[in-house]
Amino acid sequence: MKSIQGLGEIAGDYDLFLIDQWGVIHNGETPYAGAIDTLAELKSLGRPVVILSNSARRAHVGVEKMDSMGIPREFYDHMVTSGEQAWQALRHRNDPFHAGLGRRCLLFSWGDDRGLTGGGIDLDLVKDVAEADFILMAGTNREPLEHYEPVLQAALARKIPMICANPDLVSVTPDGELVICPGQIARRYEEIGGFVQWHGKPHREVYKACLALYPDAKRVLGIGDSLHHDIAGAAAAGIDSLFIAAGVHAQALGIEWGETPSPARLETVYTEIGQRPNYAVPVFRW
Repeated sequence: MKSIQGLGEIAGDYDLFLIDQWGVIHNGETPYAGAIDTLAELKSLGRPVVILSNSARRAHVGVEKMDSMGIPREFYDHMVTSGEQAWQALRHRNDPFHAGLGRRCLLFSWGDDRGLTGGGIDLDLVKDVAEADFILMAGTNREPLEHYEPVLQAALARKIPMICANPDLVSVTPDGELVICPGQIARRYEEIGGFVQWHGKPHREVYKACLALYPDAKRVLGIGDSLHHDIAGAAAAGIDSLFIAAGVHAQALGIEWGETPSPARLETVYTEIGQRPNYAVPVFRW
């Protein structure tokens, strides 16, 4: 693993970039300093950029969100989200698992977001796990993990599956708070014996979708702030990775945004999580 100060040190070695958005390019409300300039530099090199996000929202919603923050569409080529992957799977039901699902869905989402159950999907949304054929875990409202335990136990008793449209365990709010994400609830369901169908990083299918957009790309770099998802996913996909330190692991690394973590702290966190990137950089900058 090599620590660098900016992407410009290694960008010339790659011909395709898969870049996370939240915690890398923006904080959910505003772009990070230098992030748009870094995307512009990649554009000037003529290297394709795919925004690869564990957002449970559809891809076009992600693009619109980036628009609202002033991140130009011309600085990236595609948006691939875990939510879009889940929606496509539910819409088309081309594989045995999704084809075998019933129509009665217990949805967990951010607020009243129904984006993954609209657009031509034939589902009946139910409010009680006793009525559901499956659970669609697409968001939380920041409740603690224990809040979901009764529902998970009831689902397990009925042996109903869960679809997780956002495998992230935690996310960082604009004010720096770590909050629970759907992946943590889905992981708990697996721990107690439930079945989870995952969409998004670190699972290979979402990387296959990205790489299929550029089948001739031989040197691919995945960039993200989550060792559990971005770095583990890149390793599973057989591509190199660049770890952004000032993201979900910033507290564990003992840094504020823009600070460089000590080699010892980096090594400790890599060892604890069991993932090691090819490169690490303090923030997404050139």
